[in-house]
Amino acid sequence: MTFKKYSRSVATNMVIANMIGTGIFTSIGFQVMSPPIGIPDPFAIMFIWLIGGIFALCGATAYAEVATTFRESGGEYTFLSKIYHPIVGFASGWVSLIVGFSAAIAALALASGDYLMPIMNKIFGTNLPDFTPKLIATLLLLLVTLIQLGGVVTGGLFQNVITAIKLLFILVLIVTPFFFLSNATKSNVSFFPTESSWNTILSLPFAGSLVYVMFAYSGWNSSSYIAGNMENPKKNLPFSLVTGTAVVTIIYLLLTGVFMYVCTFEELKGKIAIGNIVISKVFNEQATLVFAGLFAVALISGINAMFIAGPRVAQRMGHDYRIFSFLKGQSTKGAPVNAILLQTCISVAIILLFDFRMILQYIELTLSLFCLLTVTGVFVIRARKLGDESTIKTWGYPFTPLLFIGVTLWMIFYFAHLEPMRLFWTLITILSSVVIYFLSPKNSE
Repeated sequence: MTFKKYSRSVATNMVIANMIGTGIFTSIGFQVMSPPIGIPDPFAIMFIWLIGGIFALCGATAYAEVATTFRESGGEYTFLSKIYHPIVGFASGWVSLIVGFSAAIAALALASGDYLMPIMNKIFGTNLPDFTPKLIATLLLLLVTLIQLGGVVTGGLFQNVITAIKLLFILVLIVTPFFFLSNATKSNVSFFPTESSWNTILSLPFAGSLVYVMFAYSGWNSSSYIAGNMENPKKNLPFSLVTGTAVVTIIYLLLTGVFMYVCTFEELKGKIAIGNIVISKVFNEQATLVFAGLFAVALISGINAMFIAGPRVAQRMGHDYRIFSFLKGQSTKGAPVNAILLQTCISVAIILLFDFRMILQYIELTLSLFCLLTVTGVFVIRARKLGDESTIKTWGYPFTPLLFIGVTLWMIFYFAHLEPMRLFWTLITILSSVVIYFLSPKNSE
């Protein structure tokens, strides 16, 4: 049976929506903290967001070559199975199912809950129970689940509409402070480098802050997960990866500058709902409530994008392994129903059990390992001559993939040095996938 496939606009909007999520609206609250957590230097903070964009573009060009070599849905699960060994792909698929999508969706939903709290306090009063943000997050997940169960057309249309709303909202957020913020309330921050800026950039805390930045940029590879469900992947896949990443890099630099222009470091320090803080300084209470709702909408677009990509990985695993065979089916409208429902259940469980910062750091460290293997796979593809005339070559090869590999190893070293237990739990997650792999025979079909 033939289903309608995702267009270039849906693939590009999927990349943008996946990337513009909790990271940009939350990371700076940790970056302005004192070392070893943060790097409280305006120039260093702007520089690290630029580095993050360049880093993501290097990864995107490499993924374009890998994805157009194999042209199948499933992302790293498919790529690593074919480049190295099925056990590597299985480990990646398992991590994507538990961490890459479900945990990331949980983080987005929790941030949405925090952003909606001013509206809830206005409606129901300020004595709401502490679990209210988690309850809101769960309800938002159920809403997106219903939309995705509607199939490819419904999910794709919702993605295009909500991403357009998100981009319009972000444009308003970037422009309005320069017209409505009084000189008395702005931060008067200087973005020029100081004598200590370069020492900060070369320090280990800079590598740690890069983890938060790369969490914000995560999603630059998202359209590769639907390569097999995309119209003309040879042209549309590289376009969506590179264009989406470039657009988001510009947006992130502008937003970061606006956040520091409007708020002092003390006002931002340790906060999650950064957007609400910025808007409350620019507008009155009523306008702040409207923007709080728009921030939540912006995050919901990221949740929806992950619900497009994530279940396709689980569905691909269902085709390959008997233990996951219940995930391989889909509705007449192209929705992988059981995979969507499983992702919803895992995401809700993570929301109920963990806090935002714990989820964020665990996600980025774990996914970095598999992104590293995928980008390294470009060299394997060239050596084994796996590409053909439809393969899009990596721009700047071999320097761009080497830069990506180098920065990723730098972040991993930071965690091994400063927080070895997080690396330990990442390895436990991967090892659990190895056990399941050997307990699950492959399907014979």
